Amino acid sequence: MILSCSNICKSFGSDTILDHVSFHIEEHEKAAIVGINGAGKSTLLKIIVGELPADEGIVAVSKGKTLGYLAQHQDLNSSRSIYDEVLEVKRPVLEMEARLRFLEGEMKEKDGGELEAMFREYNRLSHEFELANGYACQSEVVGVLKGLGFSEEDFSKPISTLSGGQKTRVALGRLLLTGPDILLLDEPTNHLDMESIAWLETYLSNYTGSVIIVAHDRYFLDRTVKKIIELDGGKSTVFSGGYTAYSEKKAMLRQAQLKAYLNQQQEIRHQEEVIAKLKSFNREKSIKRAESREKMLAKIEILEKPTEINDAMDIHLEPRVVSGNDVLTVTGLSKSFGPLSLFSDVNFEIKRGERVAVIGNNGTGKTTLLKIINQMIPADSGEIRLGSKVHIGYYDQEHQVLHMEKTVFEEIQDAYPNMNNTQIRNILAAFLFTGDDVFKRIGDLSGGERGRVSLAKLMLSESNFLILDEPTNHLDITSKEILEDALNRYTGTVLYVSHDRYFINRTATRILELTGQTFINYIGNYDYYLEKKDLMQSLYVPSDQETRRGGSGNFSSGGFSAASPDSASEGNSASRVSVPTDSKQDWKAQKEEQARIRKRQNELKRTEEEIHRLETRNNEIDELLTQEAICRDVPRLIELNSEKESLEERLLALYEQWESLAQT
Repeated sequence: MILSCSNICKSFGSDTILDHVSFHIEEHEKAAIVGINGAGKSTLLKIIVGELPADEGIVAVSKGKTLGYLAQHQDLNSSRSIYDEVLEVKRPVLEMEARLRFLEGEMKEKDGGELEAMFREYNRLSHEFELANGYACQSEVVGVLKGLGFSEEDFSKPISTLSGGQKTRVALGRLLLTGPDILLLDEPTNHLDMESIAWLETYLSNYTGSVIIVAHDRYFLDRTVKKIIELDGGKSTVFSGGYTAYSEKKAMLRQAQLKAYLNQQQEIRHQEEVIAKLKSFNREKSIKRAESREKMLAKIEILEKPTEINDAMDIHLEPRVVSGNDVLTVTGLSKSFGPLSLFSDVNFEIKRGERVAVIGNNGTGKTTLLKIINQMIPADSGEIRLGSKVHIGYYDQEHQVLHMEKTVFEEIQDAYPNMNNTQIRNILAAFLFTGDDVFKRIGDLSGGERGRVSLAKLMLSESNFLILDEPTNHLDITSKEILEDALNRYTGTVLYVSHDRYFINRTATRILELTGQTFINYIGNYDYYLEKKDLMQSLYVPSDQETRRGGSGNFSSGGFSAASPDSASEGNSASRVSVPTDSKQDWKAQKEEQARIRKRQNELKRTEEEIHRLETRNNEIDELLTQEAICRDVPRLIELNSEKESLEERLLALYEQWESLAQT
């Protein structure tokens, strides 16, 4: 165990952010801290690195181990260039190299004991230099900078001229090259494009130290971590596996909790009915029996009802009218800014019901494409043609469509004057604006709050063609999942730009990759794109072949297409249901089925009983860990933590077993 957090508590005023949070990190382990915005993730990282004091609890780091921390926002003040700033972390190695060169020159002119002393020093330094990977020092710096999205032309740029996102990337590069024993990264993917994120995934997967990540990028978490620490209502729960495994286990856990709650409520109602019936007999024995049942009922520990999963934000996207089948046709589209050509002679179509994701590296022109379609900037050449009855709803990542001087209430009221005050308040409440929050100025809102206002306006627009620019930016994971579900239910058409690969994987029916000033078309989700990417980027399908293929994903020129086997065969697939020739099962088969059901029910009951027993012990351990005497007794603390870890692993196995039995 390299890091241990025991009963960490933190409050700001009357708001309790962290309530006896406990977990530990092993050597070489990669873990993520997840939770909604405001759950205390960044606060917990700051407590671990000592930037914030905890109100209660202990953070213990193994002796001699180093911590490295990347905050969300960086304000580097330096007169150096990007390359020199990052190379500075290798200063000890550079000084060692300079000393070696100096010794090489001096030894030519020395002899006797002085030469022998220099030779010993040279051998010692050479060994240290080699251990510090000194010979690859500068190439290592170049590799990290390129991996984080900096070109060689960028290397000479002064730090003082960089944007906040670029400074964060420089800070991340410095941190990775220092190689601390424990890396703590707060939203490391926020300012990276897809290629840089993929590079960082590989880097962290091969990193020899331990890593703790706070991130909303679920695809990134799936590929980098093997443990999830969830913060919910101030409490912490530890899950083994990546984000998808956590999400599935969380759903199973909630299902089990809900079932236990409903069963208990049913049992309570049943007991109350029995008690009422016994009392109605009005006999001494029946009244005593009723009183005995009442005492038993009073001793029951009432389970709390699990909170609704999607009670954070309520999005319902539905078009007012149905558009024609041809929603958007783009022909011969080109755009340049001075000598920089973004794309040229691009042609594609979008049909009704498609959800098309535009992907590509930063600066390739994805947002520009959306702005051209939305008539916010002109194209250099080409034609944009909307289909019949197409009504656009636009979500701008910079929220330029919002009026910074207006209040949240006025923004909705002015856009939809036919809505009364109650209707406006109800809509805003669905997007988490309640009470006096509705009178906040748009200009004073956070990025996430502005995003919720934009989503509220988008929902009210009832458009049938949604154009979205980075819609998941500033949203927490729960809000992202709510938006994903809303888009998957939406019966209109969607065109969006996103770097969120998990979001793309869940929502896209087609992907347009902007690369080399043209578009490559993939008829499938992000996993399919990854599968075909190398092949398609090495093979440009001639445009006349594309024209002959037909279908919504084809280009007449300026692009080429790959079709998913699933989507290609969709129209040819037929439902083949096996129907028994004899519709009546024989008596023996019926008895076997009844026996199987009874056996499953018994196994299900035994599993639930064991889950209940282990959860009870788990709660007992949690109570013990809050005791001051236990916290001081290190051997006992380690013993309890070890037992708790074993319990949680067994519980996770039981939840999986329970799910399998419940679905049989």
